[in-house]
Amino acid sequence: MRFERREHSSTMLNILAPIGAIAAALIIAGMLIAIAGANVFEAYALIVKGAFGSRLGFSEMLTRATPLILTGLAAAVAFRARLWNIGAEGQFYLGALAVAAFGMIPAIASLPAPLAIFLCLCAGAIAGMVLLLLPLGLRLKFGVDEVVTSLLLNFVAILFVSMMVEGAMKDPLAFGWPQSVPVPDNTLLPKLMERTRLHAGLLYALVAAIVVWWLQARTVFGLRARAAGLSPRAAAFAGVPLGRTLITVACLSGGLAGLAGAIEVMGVKGYVSTDLSPSYGYSGIIIAMLANLNPIGVIGAALFSAVMFVGADSMSRALGIPSYIADVTVALSLLTMLVALFLTQYRIRT
Repeated sequence: MRFERREHSSTMLNILAPIGAIAAALIIAGMLIAIAGANVFEAYALIVKGAFGSRLGFSEMLTRATPLILTGLAAAVAFRARLWNIGAEGQFYLGALAVAAFGMIPAIASLPAPLAIFLCLCAGAIAGMVLLLLPLGLRLKFGVDEVVTSLLLNFVAILFVSMMVEGAMKDPLAFGWPQSVPVPDNTLLPKLMERTRLHAGLLYALVAAIVVWWLQARTVFGLRARAAGLSPRAAAFAGVPLGRTLITVACLSGGLAGLAGAIEVMGVKGYVSTDLSPSYGYSGIIIAMLANLNPIGVIGAALFSAVMFVGADSMSRALGIPSYIADVTVALSLLTMLVALFLTQYRIRT
């Protein structure tokens, strides 16, 4: 038995790959649920019911999906150009902190809400850009691997956020709890559903996915970024300005991750704390891979992950199974997706 590279990878095969990967992950996770002594079909039914069976569950699922869409887009944009952005978690936190810091400016509170929201979103996006441009600069100037530098900057960013929320930006009315001062009311995103946490950030995330798809599919920048990812040497030989293209990619990728942090503060929390993100930045990598780096596919992958995370809480309470089964299922989805992507490029010959 040997593996033979396919001459062409069909569109149908690329569509079926993520579906097959998710199905395989659910089957493997179902075995773990069965070992735990629960009915697999009942467990999955409870997960779906927990995410879609009530107004609260549905709104929470969409709220959870919003930052996942943005961090998934951040990873997808970078990976397609072979810029390995592993620092979305730090960019998320720095974007959130930038919003809180920007909101402390007295003039912001007196601005009209649309303008204040726009400026705060820009501040969060710019903060994320800066944090990714640092490792990219080291790569372009000294050949330093951005996987290591962007990953390590996550810890630097989170420690910096911790220092600020426990020091200069600490809320004096938080009874000692380490959190920043709340952002002004005119910077909070409007709610999409009354008496829920679902906010307009979901619409921004969906628009961002469409814009990123358009940039990649219909612009010269998208063509250059794709060429840089397929073969940097060939792209440079064809006249693609690699440095400038990667800087633009870094600005877009880091900006999306920073925007995710800004939206989380302005739409859900209202302040910054060190537990703001349940690993949204790292989950974005899984989302991007499940979507096969397709911006529109990122929406579906983010919704799948959000359904698992929200629904697993309901299933856990009903059956007594740890809710960590959601993390296991999403992680298994990444592994099975890697296998599926390999099989879209190679066929098995005997």
